[in-house]
Amino acid sequence: MKSITVQQLRERVDTPLIDVRETDEYAAGHVPGAVNLPMSTIGEHLDELPEGPFDVICAMGGRSARVVEALEARGHDVTNVDGGTNGWAAEGYPLDRP
Repeated sequence: MKSITVQQLRERVDTPLIDVRETDEYAAGHVPGAVNLPMSTIGEHLDELPEGPFDVICAMGGRSARVVEALEARGHDVTNVDGGTNGWAAEGYPLDRP
């Protein structure tokens, strides 16, 4: 499984980011530009995934790692974000809130 750190995520440009946390977690604060497709419903939204490479994030990296493994098995070019949104916030990076 491919993975990147939150520091590497911050340097990425034009790579879509899917946040697999639940809707309430996402609403409490998420990495700017992240699109919410909760892990609990992602199977119903496979048609909404980006065509090319994309990154997956959760709170700490565990849920996103499981999603990455499942999506890799389906042929997606996907990368896990180690440390997740909590790691992003711990670095002092900004969070978006609706």
